[in-house]
Amino acid sequence: MHGALLRLFADPKLWIEPVATFATTVLISLLVRHFLLHALRVWATRTNSGPGLIWFRALRVPTLIGIAILGVHFAIQVSTLPEAIMRFGPTVLAALWIVFFTVMCMGLARDLARHYGQSIPGAQRVTSLTQNLAQGAVVTIGALWMLKLFGVGITPLLTALGVGGLAVALALQDTLSNFFAGFYVAVARQVRIGDYIKLNTGEEGYVADITWRSTIIRSPASYLIIVPNTKLAQANVTNYHLPAKPIVASLQVTVSYDADPDQIERLLLEVARHGTEDIPGMLAEQPPSAAFDPGFGESGLGFTLSFQVAEFTTQYGVRNELRKRILRRFRQEGIAIPFPTRTIRVEGGAGPENPRASL
Repeated sequence: MHGALLRLFADPKLWIEPVATFATTVLISLLVRHFLLHALRVWATRTNSGPGLIWFRALRVPTLIGIAILGVHFAIQVSTLPEAIMRFGPTVLAALWIVFFTVMCMGLARDLARHYGQSIPGAQRVTSLTQNLAQGAVVTIGALWMLKLFGVGITPLLTALGVGGLAVALALQDTLSNFFAGFYVAVARQVRIGDYIKLNTGEEGYVADITWRSTIIRSPASYLIIVPNTKLAQANVTNYHLPAKPIVASLQVTVSYDADPDQIERLLLEVARHGTEDIPGMLAEQPPSAAFDPGFGESGLGFTLSFQVAEFTTQYGVRNELRKRILRRFRQEGIAIPFPTRTIRVEGGAGPENPRASL
C-alpha cells in the first residue's frame, strides 16, 4: 500500500485524469441539482404540496453527499490507480451510498410521519416518539444493509441479540416500561399533542410532547410537568379536548329574596346572548341557558347561567367578562346582590333567669 502511494505521487498522470473527471462530474451534478431542487420547490409552493416540500428539505443536504460519491465513482472508473488502491474502492463507495440513502430516508421518514399524522381528521401534532420510531426503523435497515455489505452474517447476530436482549430487558425494565407505555399512549390517541388533560393526581395542562420516556405537560402557568409514561398509562385522565374542544361552562349568581326569578333568568339570558357576539371564546352554537339552581340559599336566591366556550381554558376569561356585565346590568335594574346574613331569634327577656338574652 505504501509503495502504491509513492507511485501515485511520482506519476501525476495517474491522478490528473481522475481529478478532472471528479471535478467535471461534481460541477455538472451541482447544476442539475440546482435546477431540479428549484423546480421542485416552485412546484411544491405553487400547489401547496406538503410531500413536495418534504422531498425538497430531505434532498437538499444528502444530495451533496450523493454528488461527492458519484464524482468519486466516475473518477475511479477512468483511473489507472494501483490495484492495491482500487481493491478497496467498490466497498468504500457502496458503504458511502448506504450512508447517503440512510441519511436521506431518515429525514423523509421523520417529516412524512409528521405530515401524514397531522393529515388524519382530528389528529394533532405527531409526537417525538413516533418520529423517533420512524427514524429508528430506517437506521436499523441501513445498519443491516451495511453489515451484509461487509460480510457479517445477520442470522447469528440476531440470535446473539435475542439471547442478550433478555439480560438487557431485565436491566432496563423501567426504561422499557416507559417506552412501551409511551408507544401505547401515542398509538391509542386518547392523549394527543395539544390536548388539555388533568390527571387524578392533580396535574393538568396542555400535552407538549410524548417522548420515549415521559410525557411533557405545559401547565396554564407555562411551567413544564414531566410525567413518566407508565404513570400516565395507569392514571385516570380527563381529556377536555375529546371528543371535541368546545365545552359547556357555567357560573352562579346570587340575588336578593326580593328579586323576581323570571326577571333574573331573562336578564341573565340577555347578557349571555349579547356576549356570544363580542366576547372572545364564547360560542353561540349551543344557546345559553339560565336555571333557578341551586335555588334557595342562606342569604339569597341562587341561579346558574350555562354557556358554551371554544375550549377548556377559555372559560375563565369568558366567565370574568360575564360577571362584570351581569353586575352592571343588575345595578341598572336595581337588583341587589345580598351580603351573607343570618337572622337570630332570641326568646325571652334579659334577667337573672336568662342572662344570655342580653348578649
